[in-house]
Amino acid sequence: MKLNERHLMQLAAVLDAGGVSEGAAMLGLTQPAVSRSLAMLEARVGEPLFVKGRRPLQATPLGAQLASQGRAIITASRKASDAVQGFMKGTKGLVRVGGVPFFMDAMISRMIGEFQNLEPEVTVQQSYLNLPEMVAALEGNQIDLGIVPIGVLELGPMFEFTEILPGRNIVACRPDHPLLRNRRLQASDLTRYPWVAPLPGSPLMSDLQMILTSIGMSDLNIRYSGGSLMSVINYVAETNALAVLPFSVVFAQRKENRVTVLPYDIPQPNRSLGILRRVGGPRSPAAERFAGHVTTAFENLKHIIKRHENAVVWGR
Repeated sequence: MKLNERHLMQLAAVLDAGGVSEGAAMLGLTQPAVSRSLAMLEARVGEPLFVKGRRPLQATPLGAQLASQGRAIITASRKASDAVQGFMKGTKGLVRVGGVPFFMDAMISRMIGEFQNLEPEVTVQQSYLNLPEMVAALEGNQIDLGIVPIGVLELGPMFEFTEILPGRNIVACRPDHPLLRNRRLQASDLTRYPWVAPLPGSPLMSDLQMILTSIGMSDLNIRYSGGSLMSVINYVAETNALAVLPFSVVFAQRKENRVTVLPYDIPQPNRSLGILRRVGGPRSPAAERFAGHVTTAFENLKHIIKRHENAVVWGR
C-alpha cells in the first residue's frame, strides 16, 4: 500500500499542533485542504486515525505510528531545504583545492583551518599539485580551484588567474649562518656552501637554475633534495645549507625563528601567486566562498609581508 507522504506530514503537524486549524497554519495550508487530506488518508488505510470526541486531537495507535513517519519526512524535508540553502550560500558543501606544496604547507593550510572555523559545515579536500597536474585536474573537474605561482605563461581562454600575492624569492638559511656576518655578500659566497634542491617540477627548480646563471655557475653542491617544506626547514636549520624559497614562506615561519633571509638580492621570477580556475566550469559556491576568504587573507597580509621585506638590508 502506497501512502501519500504529504498526508503523513499533515497528520503529524495536526497532532503536534493539537488541532486541524493549528496544524494547517503550521504548514502554511488552509484548514479545509488539511481536513480533506486526512479524510483521504483514513479512507486509504481503512482505519480511524483519531480517537473520537477527544480535544485536543488524540491519535489512535495506527495514527500515532503514521504520524511518527510524517515527522521523519518533515525533518528530512527541512534538512534538505537547509542543505540547498547552505549549498547556495557556500556555507555547506565540498571544496576541492590543489596547490603547490610549499605554499599549501606554509600558508594555505592555516587559512583552510581559519575558514572552517567560520564555516564548520564545509569539507575541504586538498591535493599537492604543480601547474601541469593542476591544469589537468581543472580540465577533468577533479578540483574546483588551484593555488599556484604562475608567470607570463599563456594558458589560453579556458582558464582565469586571480593574483593574490606578488612573487618574490629569497635565499634562506639558518639564523646563525656564517654568511650573515658578511657585510657585503658576493656571488662567490653562495657557492661555498651546500644547497637544498627544490621539489622536482616545482617553479623553484627553474628559479634555482636562474640563480646559477646569474652568479656564473653551471652547478651547485646539492646535498639534499626532494623534501617537504618542513623537512627543508629542519634541514636548513641544522646545517649551513642554503635554499631558494618564496619570501612569503619564510615570512610565515618567522615566529619559529628557524630560518631567515640571507640578504643577497637574487634574480626575481616574473611570477605571482594566485587562484587558478577553469572558465565555464561548474562553480561550487563553497569553493567561491573559500577563494574569497583566501583572497581577503592575503590582502591583509600583503602590507605586513612588504614591511617585513623592506626591513631586510639587501646586498649584492
